[in-house]
Amino acid sequence: MSLWTAADAAKATGGTLQGDWSVNGVSIDTRTLAPGDLFVALKAARDGHDFVAQALEKGAGAAMVTHVPDGVAQDAPLLIVPDVLEALGALGRAGRARMKGKVVAVTGSVGKTSTKEMLRIVCEHRHRTHAAEASYNNHWGVPLTLARMPADTELAVIEIGMSNPGEISPLSMMARPHVAMITTVAAVHLEAFEDVAGIAREKAAIFDGLEPGGVAVLNGDLETTPILLEAARARAAKTLTFGEKPGSHHRLTGLRLGDETTIVEARAWRTPVLFKIGAPGRHFALNALGVLAVAHVLGLDRAMAVADLGRWTPPAGRGMRETLLLDRLDEKLSFELIDDAFNANPTSMAAALEVLAAAQPRDNVGRHAHGRRVAVLGEMLELGPDEEEMHLGLASLPSMASLDVIHCVGERMQVLYEALPEAKRGRFARSAGKLADRAARLVDAGDVILVKGSKASRVSLVVDALRKLGHPATK
Repeated sequence: MSLWTAADAAKATGGTLQGDWSVNGVSIDTRTLAPGDLFVALKAARDGHDFVAQALEKGAGAAMVTHVPDGVAQDAPLLIVPDVLEALGALGRAGRARMKGKVVAVTGSVGKTSTKEMLRIVCEHRHRTHAAEASYNNHWGVPLTLARMPADTELAVIEIGMSNPGEISPLSMMARPHVAMITTVAAVHLEAFEDVAGIAREKAAIFDGLEPGGVAVLNGDLETTPILLEAARARAAKTLTFGEKPGSHHRLTGLRLGDETTIVEARAWRTPVLFKIGAPGRHFALNALGVLAVAHVLGLDRAMAVADLGRWTPPAGRGMRETLLLDRLDEKLSFELIDDAFNANPTSMAAALEVLAAAQPRDNVGRHAHGRRVAVLGEMLELGPDEEEMHLGLASLPSMASLDVIHCVGERMQVLYEALPEAKRGRFARSAGKLADRAARLVDAGDVILVKGSKASRVSLVVDALRKLGHPATK
């Protein structure tokens, strides 16, 4: 069964058909396009119309365009529309309209993608589940996810993000969720907002699109929780909270961070629960409680849901942990890498450093007698006028006392570097590339090394360089 017939796509978008075709997928990138996809010629850094001929050569079933591009046959299979982005939105709304199952939408300053993946794992064993790829959560990512959704989907998990005011509400109204979840509210994108309260109000706009009888699930521990609750009660038929504070419906009561797992003790609707998730992190544990709250709303079996959470692991760049061998012949000569190089703000930095502080290095295996907890911290971006204070504030985190060496990347991180005790100071570099060139000097056998920073700080270059030093350990 095809995903879209030509007639259905034309009806959804109001476009003009060229040829009679059907497609099995929707793509915006020729590099990942599969044969039979509808290629959507969006204008971004490059104009997608420049790649239509290539897409058709690779087997695209059709292309959605505003005109017949140069080098494309006049009788090529096309859907011609006035505006490609608007047409993608119309296709997404049509995909949502024909789907008769339940939709969960997730937003938050931190943890959207990991929570979305937890929900995918919890849902997919018992229902035909569709979820966003990667971090497809913006003005093109949400409609693309909906346009890709098979008509027989039973549960969909849609991630919704923002960088400016007014972005979340229209995306939520496009997704029309039955359950909307907010992971947390933190100092992210403050350059576009007056304060964190403004960010909270924008996140709370996810409730604008709730279906009648819809349920709000939100973090009950935040200073801005009252803002979220006010918005939820105005739009939702029911509101559930998760967190550590008394009064949350799903409440964390105990936590043990291991090297590769977190053991979570909690109460869910007055019922004690004990389970593990496949990564260390208090933030992961809290979001897992939010996932259990969503599972409860959806009527999923709690025992099966907690078992599924044990199979979840974070993707690369979001806290993924790996062992790298410095010598293939001697497994003792290895180090642990925590790759958290995708994004950073004060909240996620604190969570990542807590994980590093709980890690267990190995002694007497490297050049240093004692294995070390090493942090490579890239600057945090889009924090607004208080960015210097927020970078400096990392120095007072309790977890800093347990770290041995801190390397800093970027001009904004210089205030932290200068505030560190001299014994903990590693290297300071204005660019990640310069630190990546010295990767071999950053780590030793027995160490646990965390790399954390905003994506634009490019500390992923340090991750790549560290991976090149060693070989993945076999489990």
